[in-house]
Amino acid sequence: MNVKVSVVVPVHNPGDGADDCIRSVLDQSMASEDYEVIFADDGSDDGAAQRLDAVAAARPNVRVLHLERTGSPMRGRNAALLAAGGEYVYLLDQADRLERPALERMYRRALETDADILVGRLTDDRRPPSAVFDADRERADVVKDRLLTLLTPHKLFRRTFLAAQGLTFPDPGGRLAEQAFVLRAYLRAKTVVVLADQVCCHVAGRPEPPEDPYTWAAELRELLDIIDDEVPEGGRRDRMYAQWFRTAVLRRLGGSGFAASPATRAATFATLRELALQRFPPRLDRLLPVQARARAALLRAGRLDELVALAGAMRDTRLQADLTRVDWEDGVLVMALTVEIMQNDGTPMRFVPYGDDGLLWEPPVRLDGLRLAPELADVSQAAARARFEVYARHEESGEVHLLPVDCSMIRCRHGGGVRLQVTGTARLDADAAAAGGPLPAGLWELHVRMYGVARQARTRVTGSPLSCAGAVTGRSGRLVVPWWSARGELGVCVEPRSFPESIALVSPGTTAVGQRGHVFVVVPVPYVPPSGGPPAELVLRQATGRLQEIVTPALVEPGVPAELAGRLIAKIPTRLAYREEFLSPGRWAPFLRMDGRETALRFTVVMNRGGRVEIREPLPSGPPRHRRPLLRRLVLRVPGVRNAVRATRTAQRRYMFN
Repeated sequence: MNVKVSVVVPVHNPGDGADDCIRSVLDQSMASEDYEVIFADDGSDDGAAQRLDAVAAARPNVRVLHLERTGSPMRGRNAALLAAGGEYVYLLDQADRLERPALERMYRRALETDADILVGRLTDDRRPPSAVFDADRERADVVKDRLLTLLTPHKLFRRTFLAAQGLTFPDPGGRLAEQAFVLRAYLRAKTVVVLADQVCCHVAGRPEPPEDPYTWAAELRELLDIIDDEVPEGGRRDRMYAQWFRTAVLRRLGGSGFAASPATRAATFATLRELALQRFPPRLDRLLPVQARARAALLRAGRLDELVALAGAMRDTRLQADLTRVDWEDGVLVMALTVEIMQNDGTPMRFVPYGDDGLLWEPPVRLDGLRLAPELADVSQAAARARFEVYARHEESGEVHLLPVDCSMIRCRHGGGVRLQVTGTARLDADAAAAGGPLPAGLWELHVRMYGVARQARTRVTGSPLSCAGAVTGRSGRLVVPWWSARGELGVCVEPRSFPESIALVSPGTTAVGQRGHVFVVVPVPYVPPSGGPPAELVLRQATGRLQEIVTPALVEPGVPAELAGRLIAKIPTRLAYREEFLSPGRWAPFLRMDGRETALRFTVVMNRGGRVEIREPLPSGPPRHRRPLLRRLVLRVPGVRNAVRATRTAQRRYMFN
């Protein structure tokens, strides 16, 4: 059998967690005789080995290697690489899954480009899309194309390249074993190719083992030795060192965990300081973000207290992305955004003017006797390069796609300093946002990631709900509706499952207009079909107290598609005293009834004892609280009665059995 691709999957006690992986590798569009799957079982005792044997018995292109327990996937990968017969090998983990055309597309592209390594697009539900996959690259550069940020083993390797270079995984290996393998492969490969236009692999999360700072530092030294062996002294090596200094050393001194964990703080600090003094000279600091430069200076100076104070002050620094406008242009949703970094006290981060056009960053806490030189504190060049990215993330699948963005940096005077804002627009075309293809149906979150200035950060797009008018896209004719979460976070829904669901999505924008003896409840409608939709009723149920239901007809008024939302209007009679079919004081949960089915709406109707009606946030889910009868509530207010009842219940629980 002439095998084109061997898929290597180390396995240990996966339970049901490997089912998606197994199904994905067996259901590839590549002909089964053209690829093989090798599962390397590391002494599983949960029945996984037997299940894999059953799969291998039914599928000729599946093999299972049964190994003694080592506690590490590295030996399994090495054994499978020796057994592999494919022209290329793809490394996968037991909880990952491949897209159906992944092997076929990656293999074809690898042949076209004569690739030693091909990096197919990865997606991770826990993280934003990697900048590595901004575009396809036939000759990717390890430094310029940021491949050092992608050191997991999920890649297509030419098998003869690995054999000729003697590349294997350290056995049993530590936390940086995979990074060491991939880094050495990157630096020795003649051609590294990036395939970015479509997702190839969905990467699952991994449990993080306990971190020992001494072991971590020892492994990091070994990884730096690889760079020394493979890369000559000079700017390229310095940039690689700076990458590891920032991510593997300084990042550990700036997170919330470091600021809040005195038990391990001293050991971490002492170990990383020794490593910094030995392997990371001050000349690297110019290649770091400005906040990392401050941490580096404090680390080398042995200033643990100030480092902790700086970490604490920066802990709640966040990115704020305000939506200032949302419009439709020819079926494309256009969002105008203003993005800037906010300090932990909620005020914008400010910078100090310096020279003709310079800007200096000042630490948020006093660093006694330590001051960054102006050339190290200057962020003017970083500010000039600042930009933001916007990406859509599917709520269920975690699939992510970058959106086209046009943005620029502006300077604003603020309190004797300068604040920096990145303003611009993002465009969401539901027919082309998924790497040139249509976005799958469902709810999509919109996120912003900012580069430059003082730090890289990400957040959700937020703002007061603006237009919720939906639009039918031109090419596919699918309905797309913008909607806001309870926290003011913008999202879009592609192809709502029903007309009532589209109304429920935007129902937090409901208003109430009271008049004598009744109230008009006005619910926005993002899109009214040409038919006008089925007859509608607004149902209100009292959320507390006596069970009561009000059902009233609702009139649906169409708006202007892609410009003005329609309205659903219900006229509800009101009374201050209880009476059936009247709105009385209390909290009421609303439902939209169409075609005999009810859909919960995302607000609550509240009437106070003075007769005023307001629209508020929805009640928390769960059964309504039981309200005691009036007579019992009055009796419990008699002095001593409540304590007597508690004592009786305690005795019943302790000494009486049903």
